Parts: sequence; C-alpha cells; structure tokens
Amino acid sequence: MRFAAAPVDLRGGSAPVWTGQYHFGATLLPDGTTRFRVWAPRVKSLVLELPDQTLPMKAQDAGFHEVVCVAPAGTRYRYILPDGCRLPDPASRMQDGDVHDASVVYDTARYKWQHAQWKGRPWTETVLYEVHCGVAGGFNGLRARLPQLAQLGVTAIELMPVADFPGPRNWGYDGVLPYAPDRAYGLPDDLKSLVDAAHGLGLMVFLDVVYNHFGPDGNYLHNYAPEFFRDDLSTPWGSAIDFRHPQVRRFFAENALYWVREYGFDGLRLDAVHAISDRSWLPEMAAFVRGALDPQRHVHLVLENDDNAASLLQQGFAAQWNDDGHHVLHHILTGESTGYYASYRDQPAALLARVLSEGFVYQGQPDPSRGAIRGEPTIGLSPDYFVLFLQNHDQIGNRAFGERLTQLEVPDTALRAAVALQLLVPQIPLIFMGEELGSKAPFLYFTSHSKPDLARAVRDGRRKEFASFSAFTEEGSRNSIPDPNAPETWSRSNVNFDATLEAATQWRRWYSHLLDLRRDQLVPGLAGTRSLDAQVLGPLAVRAAWQLGNGKRLTLFCNLDEQGVVCAELSQLLVQDIIFQGPGLEGDDIDALRSKGCLPGHCVIALLETPSEGQHELVA
Repeated sequence: MRFAAAPVDLRGGSAPVWTGQYHFGATLLPDGTTRFRVWAPRVKSLVLELPDQTLPMKAQDAGFHEVVCVAPAGTRYRYILPDGCRLPDPASRMQDGDVHDASVVYDTARYKWQHAQWKGRPWTETVLYEVHCGVAGGFNGLRARLPQLAQLGVTAIELMPVADFPGPRNWGYDGVLPYAPDRAYGLPDDLKSLVDAAHGLGLMVFLDVVYNHFGPDGNYLHNYAPEFFRDDLSTPWGSAIDFRHPQVRRFFAENALYWVREYGFDGLRLDAVHAISDRSWLPEMAAFVRGALDPQRHVHLVLENDDNAASLLQQGFAAQWNDDGHHVLHHILTGESTGYYASYRDQPAALLARVLSEGFVYQGQPDPSRGAIRGEPTIGLSPDYFVLFLQNHDQIGNRAFGERLTQLEVPDTALRAAVALQLLVPQIPLIFMGEELGSKAPFLYFTSHSKPDLARAVRDGRRKEFASFSAFTEEGSRNSIPDPNAPETWSRSNVNFDATLEAATQWRRWYSHLLDLRRDQLVPGLAGTRSLDAQVLGPLAVRAAWQLGNGKRLTLFCNLDEQGVVCAELSQLLVQDIIFQGPGLEGDDIDALRSKGCLPGHCVIALLETPSEGQHELVA
C-alpha cells in the first residue's frame, strides 16, 4: 500500500502522507531561507533566537509555530518560551554540543554519496551484527572495522540508538532529540560516511530507534507540548507517548522516514513497541515510510515486542526479535531458571523444538513468569520473520554484572554447538559485538548524567531492580553492582576487537566457517522456506526440518547436552547430504556415528537434501 502525495490535515485523525517536506524542525528552502517549525500547542507565542537576532514565530493551525528567515547551514538557534526558557529544537538535526545546548541548522543534502545507487539487500540475506557506536570508537572508528565484518560474513550492522542523549556515555535509550545523531559519536556527515562505506562493501545498516519514551534529562516537551505524553499511562522508563494526537504520530513517522531517506539506513529496529499505547500507529508508520521511498529499495522494519504480537508481522514488518528463542537457549546453556527464565525451565527441548518450528514459544497461552496470557499464533509465518540471537545488549547488559556467555561457565563445545544451531537455521541470526571473537568483556549498563540527583537515582534504581534475587537480598551485595554513571563502568564494557589473539582467531574462524555455509548453502533457498516438523530427541536434543524455497530440505540434529542421545534416524544419513558436523565431530567419525545411532553431546549435524521425485514430504 502506498499513500498519495496529498496535503495533510494535522487537526484530524487522518493517516500521514509524505508531502516532500518534513513538518518539524529547521528546513533549508530552495530560495536560500530556512523554515523553522515547532509544535507547541500550550503556548500562545514563541520566539526564535539566532546568533544576531530574535524573531517572533507565527502561530498556525494545529498548535504549530513557524518563521522563515535567512539562516544558512551551520546557524545556531534556540526557541524562547514566554517565561524566558531557552531550549533546543525537539526536531534538531544537529546539536552544538549536548542536549541542553543550541541546535544547528543542518543541510541534509550536503553530503555527496559515493554509492547513491545502492538499493539494499533482500531480508533473507540478512546476518545482523549489533554494535554500540561508542564502544566501537564512534562513527569513524566503526567505519574502519567494516571490512573485517564484511569478510566475516556479516551482511548488516545494527547500531544501538544514536539519537542525542545527555553526556558522552549512554546505551542510547535515554535519547531526547530523536533526529540528531549524538556528537559523542561524530558529526551527521560522519554517520552518513559510515552508512556509505558499508554500502560500498555490500553491508546493510540498521538503526535502533526508540518511540516509546523520552529520556529523563534534556526533554523540554513538557514545557510547551505536554500533549506528547499521556497522564493515564506510564512505561518503565517514564511517561507513555500519546499517539492519539496526529501531530505526535507524524513526528515519529517522519523520524523513521528521516533516518531511512536522509541517512540511507536499510532498516530500523523499533525498541519495545509493546510500550507504545496505540498499536495502530505501527502499521500506519510502516506504510507511510514505504510509500515515501523508491519501491525498488529494500527497507526492513524490525520489532522488539514482548507481547509476541505475531499479527503485526504481516502489516509491514520484516521480523521480530525472538526473545523466546534466546530464553530457551540461555536456560539450556546456563541452567539459569530465575526471573523470566522460569518460563522456560520445564521441558526445554520441547520448547526449543517449538522455537525452531514455529518461532515463538508463547502464542496465546499463560506465561508463568508474567502471570498472564502472552502472544499470538504464528501460523503462516515463515522462519525469517524471527530474529534469533544467543546474546544482545539487553540480555547481557541487564544482568547485574553484564556477563557474556563466555563468562558464565558454559562449556566451550556447548557454546560452539549453540552458535552452529543459530547460524544454520532459517531464522535470521543476530550477533552481538565481540561474540565473534569470544570476548569476555562485560557489557554493563552505563550512563553519564551530569545531575547528581539523577545519577544517584539511576544507580539506586538499578540496584533495587535486583533486590528480589537471592544473591542481592543484602544491601551490601547490591552495592557491589556497578554504578552506571561511573566512568570505569563504561571502560570495562569496551571490547578488545583485536582478532589476532589466539582465542579470538579460533572463534572468528568458527563464525566465518558457519556464515560461509549459510551464504552458500542456505541463503539461495531461504525465500519461501516453511517448517516441516521438529521433534525432541533427548533432554536437551532436538531434530528440526524445513522445506526451503528452492525445493531442498534442511534438517538439523542438535544436542546441547553433555551426554549423547540415541537417534535411530542417524543410521540412515547419507554422507553427501551432510553440510556440517561439529564441534569435535570430524568426517572420519560419521561412519561410527551411523553405526551406533547416537548423537554425541554438544553436537550439531546439518543436512541439505534434494528430494528425489516421488519422495514423501514430512508432515508439518
């Protein structure tokens, strides 16, 4: 569905359409002037402050204020409220420093793209690599690492949020100026250069965006546009955004378009959409973004949604992060069964089989750890609608000490087998930065709030979150949890990306080999893949099969237990169908494996078969 380019009435409830100009912020016009436009429905007058003058803004319909004047790119400006408060543009494209400083007029057309003809890549080719720009050395530091990632077999890098946040250190989910890249990472043109260089290497670039809340420091919207927020709903991170207002819907829909259109991003990952109060905005936004772009572009919108609302995935979205898949595998690998892992401790092999065959575990049944019904059926959804990961920023960083799987006494062979499973199933894999090197650096929750009271509240609040855990019932033990605002918390989270270290080299070879197999053997047939079945073989062992779109059949045998399990089907394996076996299972062992009919511990075997004419398919 595409929207026609028609005028928009922001006073009513009409769906947004793209008119060729953004409704918010400072926009350079063809005649050399700049239009400044802000939504401030609670004030009767607003003044634009420039370096050498102040200009009254004209109140318009639907709560907007606007003025057009000469203000070339690079001009610093603020808005002045009737009470004298001077504040940045909520749709600032660039800041002159931090979130409380002046905004800067930015020429979005100034950057000269080297790979302007890039159209992206099909979703089924996606191998995501999630990365924090600050830890990777900013936009320019990450750009220097792109050849290494492309060589590894990654096809898309996913940036944690870059929207301007307070201070130089933050995960990015405390952003308050959603259109402005944070200056701690570099200038807007540096971000464009990063995207451009990635495209030159055949890499897509995704951006994590936050449309469910604003951060606690630097958000001035309550002063002049409290309509942005609901007073009857809140989120764990603050006031809920009020998507009942068409201006609010437009602000965020245009933001999504802005990143894709002006910066060339190939996709967006929408953070915690279960905290967006009006779910109807999501498909509306997706249609708006797609309707404003060249239909030849591959643009992929991905959800994080704790509600497992599978119906959204057929309304303009490519996939959802599959937390169920992570939680099952994490429980299997670590034995942890507290918190939300309690929902995955019973019959974990059966739950893993459901993840592999159906995507979500919870599809409308009670979730024990939440005490409520969770999820919607996934019938009709192909495996590529689900992003599968063993680790990500949340699942590492939301632990008290930010431990990776390499720090949790997971046997090396078990972890390697889990990686093989993740990268050789038809679901879309996501790798968290440093995984490919076996990094043991923690990824801790870090901030850099300048207000002592806020920094103290964040520290105490984080420690209070863990008070119900047995290890932190005493105040003294809770005090050992790192202070998010301490500089050393940030420095401990920095990954050593040196791939020449022996352990890092071994891990990198493992990932590279598996990604080569995925690219050569699986990707050509992933489009149109459907699940055939999945069966439990043992306490932590499963067998799953899929019909690929090219007619081939992919079968995986996976045993994440230390002990082997009997599997009579192994005696029928044809060596020529085996595309992978490991870890620690060499080609010479296949005959022994077939004769014994036993799947070894910590082992994955992948077969790719071309069914002969008349061969019966497995029943789904």
